[in-house]
Amino acid sequence: MHEVSLVRSIFQTLEEEFGTTELSRLQSIELRIGLLANVEPVLLQNAFKAWTEAEGRFLHVQLHIEIVPIEVHCPACGKNSQVENYRFTCQHCGQPTNQVVHGTELLIHRVHFEEKDN
Repeated sequence: MHEVSLVRSIFQTLEEEFGTTELSRLQSIELRIGLLANVEPVLLQNAFKAWTEAEGRFLHVQLHIEIVPIEVHCPACGKNSQVENYRFTCQHCGQPTNQVVHGTELLIHRVHFEEKDN
């Protein structure tokens, strides 16, 4: 299950970006995951819960996942369109296209921290 290694990577990235004090105030993490990213959101949520429980830290942190639909660019008409039912054709002119512009993402989109007490 590669979702556990993804969770580890998410926290490694956050630890590199933020200090220990900031991470102690971490409340939630928002991810953007494309439909083509080869990640199952439910399995990622389960891995997140298992990892935080095993580590004994970040137990209060919530994980929010936004699914990013597949969007392709059509070289024939120059427009972007959303892929439906994995049919990689332009919704404007009907031409097939494999130029994916969205849908492969696996991004830490936003992190939320508790406000500091003054």
